[in-house]
Amino acid sequence: MMRLGRPRGRAGRITSSTWLMALGALFVALLAWYLVFTAEIVRTSEADREAFTRIYAEVQRGLASREPGAELATLANLQSLILELGVPFVVTTEPGGTYQTSANLPFEVADPPTPSEQERILRYAAELDAANAPVGDPAGQLIHYGITPEAARLRWMPFLWATGLVLTVLLAVTVFRYQRRTAAELAWTSMARELAHQLGTPISSLQGWIEVLSLEPGDRPGLMPRADVAAAIKEDFVRLERVSRRFELIGRDPQLGPVSVQKVIAELRGYLESRLPRLGAGVALHVEVPDDLPNVLGHEVLLAWALENVVKNSLDAMAGAGGAIAVSAQAQDRRWVVLRVRDTGPGVAPEIRDHLFDPGVTTKAGGWGVGLTLTRRIVEGVHGGRIGLLDRGGRGTTFQIRLPAAQAA
Repeated sequence: MMRLGRPRGRAGRITSSTWLMALGALFVALLAWYLVFTAEIVRTSEADREAFTRIYAEVQRGLASREPGAELATLANLQSLILELGVPFVVTTEPGGTYQTSANLPFEVADPPTPSEQERILRYAAELDAANAPVGDPAGQLIHYGITPEAARLRWMPFLWATGLVLTVLLAVTVFRYQRRTAAELAWTSMARELAHQLGTPISSLQGWIEVLSLEPGDRPGLMPRADVAAAIKEDFVRLERVSRRFELIGRDPQLGPVSVQKVIAELRGYLESRLPRLGAGVALHVEVPDDLPNVLGHEVLLAWALENVVKNSLDAMAGAGGAIAVSAQAQDRRWVVLRVRDTGPGVAPEIRDHLFDPGVTTKAGGWGVGLTLTRRIVEGVHGGRIGLLDRGGRGTTFQIRLPAAQAA
């Protein structure tokens, strides 16, 4: 797959980004709501503290005063301060529950209230009694009280906050499952197309050889003998078997064992060098692998496929321009074997760097963007290794593959 230009499947990623932005906006809104809720609690608490302090100061002033009538003035001041707290209350004369006075009601009434308004106030007093038992003398006077409007609003805030969090989590889980399902569908669709693409070449070749065999021996191109035709057909069957074997293995957990990296790279080198004039004219392939490189714990067929995908990716990047591809390997900490594939191509376009291994990311005409996705599946999912892009800009690209050494397993 080429690594320039706008990748396919961009619309899907824009949709995912939109969902993520929506979730982020919802979370920020909930956070802002929580901050407002907390600020409201603090403000109400400070207001109550100030009111209680003023009440205490008024009581102290009344107790310390020796002036005539000071007690009545203190009581009047205390009543005024209590009214400032905003607590709604209704005073009734008992027995019988006759309306006497009220303050801080949540609805407007005349002063003094009309008989119909008094009935409404008494019904409101009964509602207050359901939440708070009235105080006073049951034989004389009762005070029916409620909570301030601020406290009433704050009482519901924790439930609203919890509901918002639950909805956010449910939405996040739904989006995550949708994205996983979409990614899986895209991966399998791309893989099916890639399989059809890889099977198409040897099948077309076989069709050509069948046509050649249908000709009389003297009419065959270059008087090709039957043995050469049989050898070419056998090569195509080997290619078909290799393709089918690879896709069969990718869908299961294969048995891992010691694999010689030198052998895998040598076979890949032989396979590519005979095809470089067609796959990448003007491209030189360099291999640097030490003789004492330890084996890796893996599967030879899948590792060869993964490495082939990375090298072909570099070939596609340099299509028509020429250049060089260097494949190297070295041991690391006796626990890992590190393979690097570096090309002198144009580098990775910024818009696809973060999505290079996602299914469907390609600008190659006729490509399905599954090569590097399969490579990551093989390296990380099957072998427990890591694959990544080392350089982040400029010309040239280096892929690094880390695989566990066989003796370290």
